[in-house]
Amino acid sequence: QVRLVESGGGLVQTGGSLRLSCVVSGLSFSVYSMGWFRQPLGKERQFVGAIDWTGGRTYYTDSVKGRFIISRDNDQNVALLQMNHLVPGDTGVYYCGAHTAGNGPYYTSVASYALWGRGTRVTVSS
Repeated sequence: QVRLVESGGGLVQTGGSLRLSCVVSGLSFSVYSMGWFRQPLGKERQFVGAIDWTGGRTYYTDSVKGRFIISRDNDQNVALLQMNHLVPGDTGVYYCGAHTAGNGPYYTSVASYALWGRGTRVTVSS
């Protein structure tokens, strides 16, 4: 059974930091590109960033460049999203997804990811 489980969300003030984790089981983690998305209340799920199989390449949406860092540990089957300098616009439910059809960080659409976790909520207060 494939499982993606996000954790690490919470309430933080503007300027603060959080680190989200996505623990994956039931698949060969090292051959899946991993993406992070977020969904603000009442809005569609949005691409945040992604990482290729080895962690050598990452790609981010413009609004988080320089603030967020995606990494992965293939020995521990975990993808990480370090979020720094958080602002209220970062508020939402954060999801990790596994891309099953290729290697690379440039898969930015929700439809590119076949496997998803249930999300972890991030709230940034002003």
